[in-house]
Amino acid sequence: MDKAVATAVMPTLASKKASARVALIDMNEPARNTLAECFRQFGIESVVLNGDAVERLKTQKFEACVIKLGPNADAVMDSARTSPSNSRIVLYAVGGSAQDAMRYSKYGINAIFHEPLERPAVLKLVRATQMLVLHELRRYVRIPVITEIAMVMADNRRVTATSIEVSSGGMSLRSAEDISIGQAGEVSFALLTLPRVWVRCTVSWRNVAGKTFGIRFDNQDERRFRIKEWIDSYLEG
Repeated sequence: MDKAVATAVMPTLASKKASARVALIDMNEPARNTLAECFRQFGIESVVLNGDAVERLKTQKFEACVIKLGPNADAVMDSARTSPSNSRIVLYAVGGSAQDAMRYSKYGINAIFHEPLERPAVLKLVRATQMLVLHELRRYVRIPVITEIAMVMADNRRVTATSIEVSSGGMSLRSAEDISIGQAGEVSFALLTLPRVWVRCTVSWRNVAGKTFGIRFDNQDERRFRIKEWIDSYLEG
């Protein structure tokens, strides 16, 4: 690593030890400088990984990694998720849309940086997820994760959505489907180590402009406890 790159990705104060490390994988210099600057504001040290990313993720501990969606993404994500030390790593993807990320849903991508990387948007996403990276997990009761969601509404209409965050009480989702507040149905999904689960739910809020909506799990449906158990395990991990 040359001196200029080292300066860009290391903390500005050598005496202040970063409490977490994020691996920046196969990023070009402008992108990694933007990412490193934003992560550094929250005490997160950035480490550049290139051709040796797969092996280093098997042997070194990182709290998060940023990987560009593309031909090498599968190997990197698999290396992280199958590593004993990095199985709970926070996975950020760069590029593409939530639908593009569905190809990698088995790896449990937590959030996506959209290209071109713009500092305000990057900073906003890092701020929203930094508690998870820093392991202040008991304060972070919502887990950001992107996976495909299937819903069957009370009128038997089938809806496909993409998850944004999940909690023990409900989920926030993104979909272009016509959804109304108060609609009831059943949602099904799988999350990393959580096999597919089905839970009754009700639509609790809707943002038409953002194509997002929230669902609340039915308190009388005992199947929701499987989600709570998974979240507790995730936080303990």
